[in-house]
Order: sequence, then C-alpha cells, then structure tokens
Amino acid sequence: MKYRYIIAAVVAAVQVMAVPAKSKPAEQPFVFSPEQKLRLTERIIENYYVDSVDMNRTVEEGIISMLRTLDPHSSYSNREETIEMTETLGGGFSGVGISFNMLRDTLFVVSTVIGGPCEKVGMLAGDRIIVANDTLMSGAGRSTSDVRKILRGPKGTTVRMKVQRQNEPELIDFVVTRDEIPIYSVDAHYMAAPGVGYIKIVRFAESTEKEVKDALKALKKQGMKRLIIDLQGNGGGYMNAAVAVAQLFLDKGDEIVYTKGLRVQPSYYSAASTGPYRDIEVVTMVDQSSASASEILAGAFQDNDRGVVIGRRTFGKGLVQRPFPFPDGSMIRLTTAHYYTPSGRSIQKPYDEGEEDYNKDLYRRLQSGELTDSTMSVAHPDSLRFTTSNGRVVYGGGGITPDIFVPLDTTRVTPYYRDLVAKGVLNRYCLQYVDSRRKQLKSDFKTVDDFACGFKVTDEMMTGLAQMAEADSVKAVPDEVAASRDYLSTIVKALIGRDLFDSSAYYQVANPLNPMYLRAVEVINDTRRMQSVLASPDYAVE
Repeated sequence: MKYRYIIAAVVAAVQVMAVPAKSKPAEQPFVFSPEQKLRLTERIIENYYVDSVDMNRTVEEGIISMLRTLDPHSSYSNREETIEMTETLGGGFSGVGISFNMLRDTLFVVSTVIGGPCEKVGMLAGDRIIVANDTLMSGAGRSTSDVRKILRGPKGTTVRMKVQRQNEPELIDFVVTRDEIPIYSVDAHYMAAPGVGYIKIVRFAESTEKEVKDALKALKKQGMKRLIIDLQGNGGGYMNAAVAVAQLFLDKGDEIVYTKGLRVQPSYYSAASTGPYRDIEVVTMVDQSSASASEILAGAFQDNDRGVVIGRRTFGKGLVQRPFPFPDGSMIRLTTAHYYTPSGRSIQKPYDEGEEDYNKDLYRRLQSGELTDSTMSVAHPDSLRFTTSNGRVVYGGGGITPDIFVPLDTTRVTPYYRDLVAKGVLNRYCLQYVDSRRKQLKSDFKTVDDFACGFKVTDEMMTGLAQMAEADSVKAVPDEVAASRDYLSTIVKALIGRDLFDSSAYYQVANPLNPMYLRAVEVINDTRRMQSVLASPDYAVE
C-alpha cells in the first residue's frame, strides 16, 4: 500500500512542478534510494503500462542489464541455465548415458557411456533414436537442447525408446532407467613418445583432481618420466580444482594463486605438501581460449619456474564469481575479487571500454597478427613487470604469455574443409562409415594403438566423402581439396577412431597435425632447452 501512496505523491509532485508557484522558493527534489527506485519502477510498470506485462521477464532483463554495467563476467542465469551450468561443473547429471549428434534431423548415438544405462540395455553406437517416451525425436527438427531435456531426468525414472539399427528391419524397443552420468574433465591421456605422457584437461570441475590423478597413475605405469599438459580451449571452471592439480607438481609451501577484492578479505592458496609428481618435467600447452582456472594453473607453473608454458597468450579472465542463488532456482554470479598469480600478476585483461569492446579482443589479436606472427609481441609497460621465483621477468595485464610462442596455423583449414564441418558432412560420413562396418573394424583393431598404426584412409573413402559433400551442395574446389587433403584424411581417421573407441583415440590420431603439440614433444625431450628457458633472466618469448 505504501508504494501506491508514493506513486500518487510522485504524480502529484510532477503536476505541481509543471506550474511552479512564483511566490515560493524551489523545493529540493525528493531523494529515493536505488532500492526504492527499482521497486517503484516495477510497480509503475505493473500498474500503468498500456499492455499486459510478463513481470518475471521484465525483472530478469533488468537484472541482466544491471550486471552488464559492472564487468563482462558477472551474470544472471534462469533456473534451467543454472541447472545446466551446475551439471557441467558438478561432474555429472542424471540421464541415459549417451553422446549423440543431430544429423539431418536424425538423432545418432555416437557412443554410450561405459557402464551407463543405455549400454546396460544393449544400445550401440550408430543406433538412431526415433521415439523417446512417445515423443518423436528424429525428423522433428529438434535442437540439441530439446533432446537433452527429453533424455535427462531424475535418477530411477525410465525412458521408453524406439531405435532404428543398421540392417535391422524393425524398430527395437528399449526401456532405459536413468542414472547418474559423469561429465569428464580429462578428455584424453596416452603416451605421446617414449617416456612422455600426454593429458588433455577440458574443464576444471569437482571430479578433475581424481581424474587427473588416475590418468597420471596410468601413465606412470607406462613409463612416464615427462609430461605434456594440454589446456588448449579449456575455459576454466572451479578455482579449487586448478589449485588441487597444481599441488600435484609443486613443493610444499609454493604459492599457487591469491584473490583480492574491495569488499572481501584476500585469500591465499599454497601447496599443502610436496606433490607426488614434483620431479617430473612439465610442458603446458595454452592458447587464446584457455581461461580462468586454466590460467591459474599455467600461471602457477610459470611463476614457480616449474615448467615451460608454450602456445599463445591466454584469454585473460581473472575475475572471481561468487554464486548468489535465488529461491526459484535462478542465480546471480557476481564478480567479487581478482585472481593474482604468485608473482602478483593480475590475469584479467582490461574491460574499461565496455562489453562490446571486450568481446572483440580475440578478433583484434587475430587482425594484429598476434596469433600468427611471433614478431608481433604484446606491448607491456614497466608497471606490469613482475618476477618469478628464479627472478625471471614476466608481465601481467591480460592472460598468461607463454615462454615459447607457437603461431596459429590457418593454412590447412580451407573454405572447402570449413563447409564440410559446418554442414555436418564430415561427421555424417564418419558415422555412416563406422555404422556399416563396426563389427569388422572392431575385429581388425582391438586397441587404439592398433587403430592408430594400422588404419588407413583410402582414396575410395575420400571420394565417398566428396560425393556426399557434393550431394549436400558443398562444391569441391581443386586447389582447396589439394590443400586440405592430408589434414582432412587425418581428421576422418580421428573421428572414426573416436566412434570406435573414445576421445583419447581422436587426440592420439589428430594431435600430430597440431604444430603446438609437435613443439611440446620437441621441447620436453630437450632438457637443456627447457633449463635454458627457465633460467633466462629476461623476458624473451621464443
């Protein structure tokens, strides 16, 4: 009721102000607090707007707009977005346990989670899900998010599916009981060379520490003495997960990261004990998409002179977001502090010019040549100069600049290759190839190593791919086909390996195409070079 009186008072004040009395001095304007103004605005819209209003949507848009004035990473998520975000970083969700692709309105099962609900009932990679719980899945123009909503659900509930299988005349009926499904942080681990392990970390979540430990133990049994950690494209996640991984490689007491903000107490994170892998040599791969927690790990290694960081300057996200959940399941993630590496560097790149300018940063890096030309070094003022534990000079002000630069290779991704990927032709061809030969391929190649060494992409296969592309209006340009041929055939093999085995097979086949990976293998096998980089007093990116 009090706001109705306030509204009336405001309207009356406006009317009075329209014809001011000459005999009275001007009165001071009535002052509202920001909170009162927001509440009043909501009530004015609700009571006086010309049309009906969805006030929930209006308020949500208002919250989003307010957060955008603060920094690029404070954000609002509705209930559904919050659930999906929590599942991704929480390490799992409840569902049926498949990886899938939507190709030409057909829902293909790419793989089943080992021990998951779909595998337990006998579903196979290559199956096509036609109906799920009386809902048409294939041929209905459904988005990936629509499919997830239908297949995911509370643990113990069931999904009745009708599935089409290659060479089976009738649809197969499955009843799948949903269960907890893990989301993995380690996408691949294998021996990259004699004595050299490789581990690909794609996110930092609740399960990351355990997954990394398990992968390292497996590699150790295979003779690992040196390690490549691949953080390319890793967008981050939980800070504590990055701290836990860093501790595996550091001495007791080594600083890892600290946070500091205007309204929160500083927090400092150090290695609680000497890590079990403190003595192995480490090379860390990063690129312009490595962000947040991955930058914490790379920065801790660099500032403690623990290993060589190679690649390209990282994204530059060094803001701490604290979640503030609402009772309806929505949530605000508000920036409360900055991340700092042990030497005192701020990871965060500038955002003073607003969100639009901030979002153009990677484009500017590409246009300026920073991503492709080693001579286009980043300008660092002396005010951003810091030193590592050994006295090496490093700089802050926006991401982690690697010790050894590896340019982005743009020569092999031709418009022809880009169109094959964008139109789904490449994935569809590989799925169909495996689908029609799965039993024979599994018989011929018992392990990933067998496949990597023995499988060959033939001219006939490349012709079949080109014919499928032609049927989908992807025209073959001879020069582009020739430029992409070796690269394309390797990716075909990698995708087939992933469908037959897992994502480790993909990286084991595809990584030799990656100049950064090749440089990492070269550097980690050259102890003298690594020691030279780590002992250099001056900042000089190779």
